[in-house]
Amino acid sequence: MFGNKVILNSFLAAVFGVVLLGMVGNATASEAKHKLVIQVSSNDPMTQKLALNNAVNLQKEYGLDDVDIEIVAYGPGLGIMTKKSKVAERVKSLALQNITFSACGNTMAKMEKKTGKKPQLTEGVGVVKSGAQRILELQEQGYAYLRP
Repeated sequence: MFGNKVILNSFLAAVFGVVLLGMVGNATASEAKHKLVIQVSSNDPMTQKLALNNAVNLQKEYGLDDVDIEIVAYGPGLGIMTKKSKVAERVKSLALQNITFSACGNTMAKMEKKTGKKPQLTEGVGVVKSGAQRILELQEQGYAYLRP
């Protein structure tokens, strides 16, 4: 009889532990950061401004620490991330506010081949091998996708 009580108590403790872990797991899942990748592949100034505005508005809504945003530019959209861009200072400022900017290395290589010089990127902009590939990788990591 004593052995059955020990087994029953052990069983109940194990069940309680599993239930408790499940509750902790659910609490952690609901507190996960929001993640968003924004594609910029157009040289249209209004579209580029909209992409930046979307990023800023989401940071205001969720807070700097509760949303990860990466803006990926390729093709004609790469211009948003160059020093010649009309929004270069804004990009530089947003990069300091936890928004990641990624320029497509393939696009940069094609531009360099065409013009003989590499585009000069705004301070705070990083380079990825391929913009499309980067978007795919981020989506595989759970990032939502937005193309203004």
